Amino acid sequence: MILANAFCLFFFLGTGADPAVSAKSNHCLDAAKACNLNDNCKKLRSSYISICNREISPTERCNRRKCHKALRQFFDRVPGEYTYRMLFCSCQDPACAERRRQTILPSCSYEDKEKPNCLDLRSLCRTDHLCRSRLADFHANCRASYRTLTSCPTDNYQACLGSYAGMIGFDITPNYVDSSPTGIVVSPWCSCRGSGNMEEECEKFLRDFTENPCLRNAIQAFGNGTDVNLSPKNPSFQATQAPRVEKTPSLPDDLSDSTSLGTSVITTCTSVQEQGLKANNSKELSMCFTELTTSIIPGNKRVVKPNSGPRRARPSAALTAVSFLMLKLAL
Repeated sequence: MILANAFCLFFFLGTGADPAVSAKSNHCLDAAKACNLNDNCKKLRSSYISICNREISPTERCNRRKCHKALRQFFDRVPGEYTYRMLFCSCQDPACAERRRQTILPSCSYEDKEKPNCLDLRSLCRTDHLCRSRLADFHANCRASYRTLTSCPTDNYQACLGSYAGMIGFDITPNYVDSSPTGIVVSPWCSCRGSGNMEEECEKFLRDFTENPCLRNAIQAFGNGTDVNLSPKNPSFQATQAPRVEKTPSLPDDLSDSTSLGTSVITTCTSVQEQGLKANNSKELSMCFTELTTSIIPGNKRVVKPNSGPRRARPSAALTAVSFLMLKLAL
């Protein structure tokens, strides 16, 4: 146990590398130092480290239930500017990645003698209303979406990271599976052995963690400091919705659909439509349609207004007079 504590202190207090080099390259160490400068963060972090490292008996390395409770208090009561920096810090070497993996004291809060079946672990989580709610949030906010730029629903990295952190401190606690600085893979402590005819469902559940592009991109973006631009508070949905097409005014009856349009006219009108301008309140769209009708009918001086539908030509006055005279002679 003494060796185990010494191992933990090695990663929590610093490595044997040059301090000047570590301060520049180990972002996880910087995050721990920042937490120590905040009274609330330092207090709650020291509390869960102490509880999760306290051996109960030779056969029970710690009180896992109390460890989970202390972790939940830390992530629930400390602002994300401290907890996220420790949990999602970017790393360039294995020493930094191991410090990141050790953030939640996995020997007590995460690992066990044997890996349970993932579906059994999920069922256990669903019996607790808070764990069930946190797991549902994770599936909703970290669901891989191939209709968005970031692979996250509504391109919201922060929602996914918050849902991931919210599951820490429960039986389904996820963590980094190794100390790889670049190949980010996270998973609950479980496997799909013994799933029987439910193996496909079990593998699908496990892939929501291990092969989730939304979660992986969110962690990498936070560590690289690029999540600010990709996770707006009010995300734009233009990337996921089809462009809106405005209803074009009717053309005159004597104009067929196959009439060719000039390139400049098409470009002008297309740009107006893409801006979402409406026919009833846009002078530009009226100009656009006027431009269309005058360019399509060479020599035509008459301007067709957008609001006016196709109108048939009225009989001329001369034709009306001739018809009247013929009717009179017949009588």
